[in-house]
Amino acid sequence: MEQYKQEFIEFMVDCGVLKFGDFVTKSGRKTPFFVNTGFYRSGKQMAKLGQYYAKAIHDKFGTDFDILFGPAYKGIPLTVATTMEMGELFDADVRYCSNRKEVKDHGDKGILLGSPIADKDRIVIIEDVTTAGTSIRETVPILKAQGDVEILGLVVSVDRMERGTTEKSALEEIRETYGFETTAIVTMEEVVSHLYNKPYKGKVIIDDSIKQAIDEYYKQYGVK
Repeated sequence: MEQYKQEFIEFMVDCGVLKFGDFVTKSGRKTPFFVNTGFYRSGKQMAKLGQYYAKAIHDKFGTDFDILFGPAYKGIPLTVATTMEMGELFDADVRYCSNRKEVKDHGDKGILLGSPIADKDRIVIIEDVTTAGTSIRETVPILKAQGDVEILGLVVSVDRMERGTTEKSALEEIRETYGFETTAIVTMEEVVSHLYNKPYKGKVIIDDSIKQAIDEYYKQYGVK
C-alpha cells in the first residue's frame, strides 16, 4: 500500500472522521464503521485532505484534465483544496467548479460556482463518500447541460465496498452506468489491513471484536 494511503487512514482517525462501533447509515443499515467527513474542520486539515485527493487523482487520471467539479455542498471546499494542491504538488493549473443548490437571479447568475464549463472541457468529479450514487445522478445532467464535455471519472475519499442498488458496489454501478472511471483514496479493505491489530498511538483501532463485526457486515452487505 502506498505511503500516502497509510497516512490518510491515520489522518482520518486523528480527525475523528473514521470511527468504529455501532452506527446506523441513512439507508438503515447497522454498520460497525462510520465515515463522517464533516469532522474536517480546520484549514490545515483541509490542506492535508486536498493533498491526499490530489495524489489519488494523479495516480488515476494524471493531470491532463481541465476542471475538478465538486457537487454542492460538501464538494465545494473539496474542489478548492484539491485544485490548490494539484498546483503545489504537480504544477497543474486545474480549474475548480461546483453547482449551487439554488440558481441566483442577480449578480453572478447561473447554477455554477467557480470556473465556467465550456465545450471540450475534460472533467473529474470529486466527492466525499458515495453509497447510493444519488449525487452523481444529479450531477451528470448538470455537467452535460453545459456543453460537449467529457467526464473522465469520479474520485471519493473512501470506497465502503458495499452493495449499492444491485449486487455490485456503488462505484462499480456508477462506472457501468455512466461509462467513466471511479477511484478512491483508500478502500475499506485497505483500512482494515492497515489498522487491524496494529497499535496506533498506543491504541489498537481495529481489534478482533471489531474485525469480526466488520466481517459479519460484509457477509450481509458486501459486494458479491
